[in-house]
Amino acid sequence: MGSPDFAIPSLNKLYQSNHEIAAVVSNIDKRRGRGGKPSPTAVKKRALALDLPVIEVEDLHDDAFYKKIKALEADLFVVVAFRILPSRILSLPQKGAINLHASLLPKYRGAAPIHWAIINGEEKTGCTVFMLDEQVDTGMIIKQRETEIAPNETTGDLYKRLKNLGSDLLVEAVDEIAAESYSAHPQDDSKATPAPKLFTKDCKIDFHRPAQNVHNKIRGLSPFPTAWGQLDDLKFNMYRSRIGPSKDLKPGELFLDGKELLVGCEDGTVILEEVQLEGKRRMSGFDFMNGYSGIGVVH
Repeated sequence: MGSPDFAIPSLNKLYQSNHEIAAVVSNIDKRRGRGGKPSPTAVKKRALALDLPVIEVEDLHDDAFYKKIKALEADLFVVVAFRILPSRILSLPQKGAINLHASLLPKYRGAAPIHWAIINGEEKTGCTVFMLDEQVDTGMIIKQRETEIAPNETTGDLYKRLKNLGSDLLVEAVDEIAAESYSAHPQDDSKATPAPKLFTKDCKIDFHRPAQNVHNKIRGLSPFPTAWGQLDDLKFNMYRSRIGPSKDLKPGELFLDGKELLVGCEDGTVILEEVQLEGKRRMSGFDFMNGYSGIGVVH
């Protein structure tokens, strides 16, 4: 069960394993552009290419969906980047239901674990395979694997690494469950941290914050939902950055230092490597400043 491309490596590796995929469950086709035709989820598209049966679902509480899932008589449900399953669905498989989550649980429970790990300046994260229960990301942990987060790595960069690291971990867990050789341990709820979904209003950058916080937020929101500020009454998106040199700049003040675009923060500067002004294409900070003639303060 899954929908976005994060789940595709897991689907591919389960397909290549000696386990039989009874069916693939994914969200219904949606229009993904203005005036466009409905298109399948990334997982549905890949499942069809592998000639696997696909069950589309809009309402997980629908009786017809329940009957289809029950009829499969699957031993195990494998969930990657999907939705919260109702208890009667969870109770169907003999060996339970497992989920692949992109954090070291109990840290970063919720919809945006990769984003929040980077925004909060974590130096390591990883993936967890755990047994699903009726609450979000709280079940018994089967396997975990950690990885370091590089100082300038974005959410997009880390997402690509974790979807592959996680797929290997997931197949190992399925193998152990099939062989009845796995062990599971409860999460320490006292160490739980939230990772709620991020919205545009959450993504505005406050340059009156320390440079490290600003840098972490820019890379944690890249490429989506994207860090932004206001520049000359236009939306100014920021995609890639790194910590800059010490410079006497006001918070939000832009300055071209050689070929590097600096922006002032509370205690230093951040180098803006890739930016986009509303109505323009994405470009390097240097290229942007070459064609810029505004006030030069982001707020």
